[in-house]
Amino acid sequence: MKNLQALIERIIKLRIAIIVVLTLAMVFSAYQTIKNLSVDNSLSIWFLEDDPSYKAYIEFQEKFGSDEIFIAMLPVENAIDQSEIENLKALQKKIEASPYVKTTFSLANAKYPLYAGGTIVFDDLYNPKRSEKGLKSLFSKLPNESYQLVSKDYKNLFFYIQLNPTPTVEEDRQDIVKNIRLEIEKSYSNYYLSGPPVLNEAYSKGIYKESLIFGVLTILVITVLLLFLLPSKRYLLMALLSVAIPITLLFGLITSLGFALNMISMLIPTILMVYSVSDAVHIINIYHNEGTLQKRVSKIQLLTLSVRKSFTPCFYTTLTTFVGYFALYLSPLPAFKNMGVFTCIGLLLTFVLVYVIIIIGISFTTIGFENSKPVLNFKALSQDKFISWLNNFTTNYKTTIIVVFSLLLMFGVYSVFQVKIDTNSRDLLAEGKAKQDLRRIETELGGSNRLQLNISTKDKSLILNKSAIEKLETFQAKLENNPLIFSPVSVVTVKSFLEKRTPILFQSNLSETKLKQTLAEVENKDNAFFKLFSEDLTTASFTLTLREMKTSELEKVLRDIKNDFDATFTSNEYNLDINGFAVVFAQLNNFILETQFKSFFAAFFVAFLCLLVFIRDLRTTLLVLIPNVLPLAILAILMSLLGIPLDVTTAMITPIMLGIAMDDTIHLVYKYKRSKSIKGHPETRMDNAMRYTGKALFSTTIALVGGFLIIASSATPSVSDFGVLCAVTVAIALITDIIYLPALLKQFDK
Repeated sequence: MKNLQALIERIIKLRIAIIVVLTLAMVFSAYQTIKNLSVDNSLSIWFLEDDPSYKAYIEFQEKFGSDEIFIAMLPVENAIDQSEIENLKALQKKIEASPYVKTTFSLANAKYPLYAGGTIVFDDLYNPKRSEKGLKSLFSKLPNESYQLVSKDYKNLFFYIQLNPTPTVEEDRQDIVKNIRLEIEKSYSNYYLSGPPVLNEAYSKGIYKESLIFGVLTILVITVLLLFLLPSKRYLLMALLSVAIPITLLFGLITSLGFALNMISMLIPTILMVYSVSDAVHIINIYHNEGTLQKRVSKIQLLTLSVRKSFTPCFYTTLTTFVGYFALYLSPLPAFKNMGVFTCIGLLLTFVLVYVIIIIGISFTTIGFENSKPVLNFKALSQDKFISWLNNFTTNYKTTIIVVFSLLLMFGVYSVFQVKIDTNSRDLLAEGKAKQDLRRIETELGGSNRLQLNISTKDKSLILNKSAIEKLETFQAKLENNPLIFSPVSVVTVKSFLEKRTPILFQSNLSETKLKQTLAEVENKDNAFFKLFSEDLTTASFTLTLREMKTSELEKVLRDIKNDFDATFTSNEYNLDINGFAVVFAQLNNFILETQFKSFFAAFFVAFLCLLVFIRDLRTTLLVLIPNVLPLAILAILMSLLGIPLDVTTAMITPIMLGIAMDDTIHLVYKYKRSKSIKGHPETRMDNAMRYTGKALFSTTIALVGGFLIIASSATPSVSDFGVLCAVTVAIALITDIIYLPALLKQFDK
């Protein structure tokens, strides 16, 4: 006690120096944040560089072409009017001059194969010398390619811009999108633009905008809540500073180290601000309550008493919350790892600085507790009367409470296995022009994502023999019958077209040599947007179009493709490689499941050890742990009944909520333990603990729910779901702490 008092006196003695240091640190951190804060929602933050799927994806891009493709839909009066094609051709020429563009593709440069003079030659798909009827007839014979270039009503032209592989464009992504838009706007006043680069830019802009909105709203909400929760307005400034300073320093650190915000880390400020205000309210309320009870004690002694009484529960609440976030480090996703590490650093900063700031703040105030009252309050609500009612309720109906809540717990455990794991790529994007353009383009095209299949011979022989071609034709027919796949393009597409134009070319008595010679010529560098073969002709490629979809749908597409391949080709003669971003994105379900499993069980195990060390009694620890699992069980029930899946944002909810749910429990159990010196039944000790800590429990829960409801206001559906689920879980955690936990301890903790 004397050492603690000496430390507090030392802090107060050095308060001016500490204020100067914190001010300078805040100014530097604010400058760093303003100067360097950026948003990075690129593929690299979601997958480790040595992840096999990610490495295979990058290798595919380098070998077969990037699927970082812009898709521009250009509304026109008549898509096959010569002036429209000339305008498009001029735009293509400008954009192809950009160093980050690999190639472009449109009706202005598309080719189609002709058999003439015993060989395959390529001619322009669009020829102004042909009549409109002739052009439409030609397009109808090559539909999988033609209707990716012009809409079926001839009112839209489609223009594709293929960038260099992902790693080479990541740093300049935002500038690239901006420059592409500027070039298109010079030629077309009305256009729709989509594709992975555009959606990525939209994610980033949405994250930056919502981060600012969340920050402002959180400060406003916290200020209003503090006016209700603090016993006097004189504590308001110090409480707000205890929220603002740690966040500012943390973001100064993050930006100084070169890290950027993403869809996950954007939640850090709101979460930490709400957490820090909870600790501040606990400490200040203990100080004020002790000051009201012990009127002859000096300010230094009151501060010492308040720090001593609050330190242990606040330390353990910080520890359990720390564990919940640090468990995210076990995730295979870099975005989750960074979220876990930086939130933990923020928690440590907050825990230390809240005490320092409140000690310094109170040192400047005058003692006077008699006439103090919150600036805002609900006169009609009496917390004391409600707490007394709760105490009577949990005493008189403890058996009923235990049975009802235990049944809910069991149903929740069952519901865990009913929750789906699924990420809807559309739910990661807020409503706006990018999403509207995406819908419009996919309505016309059927999709906006590219998937490439490579079928190769295992013995490295040419794939252009009759048997292989027949299998490729059968395989393409199956692909075309899949409702989730649009416009597959391959050598089969070209062969089918040539057969219609020149039936004699592929007669049944065609020799193997002639077949190989003929089909080998259909690969043409001027038509390289659709890769048909590998350079050594041992691999045939299929380019498919997919719409933005759920990971479960992507998994189904990939399963269907593999099943169709197995049913068509013999596995000992042919290999199938599926490449493209869709393959990597489909892996998210596995990563999310791994995140849930590792993070939750790690957090649960460490939290159990923390409680055991804190309580020092196995029986009581188990009784205390049960109510902290119940909110997660009810969360599973809600997600199952409402059809809310675990996705890329909600995947981190269980370890985080486990840590936060324990906070109020620890404060309540700390006072319950301290009351063991009182002779009597556990009911007496629990009732005393509720009367002492009840108001603080309500206050911190209100603050947490308010903070998560701010996140729930997000325009991004996935982030909004995360906020709603967290707010509900925190509210349920309070209910279990004030009803289920007291009933269990009163019944079984003898």
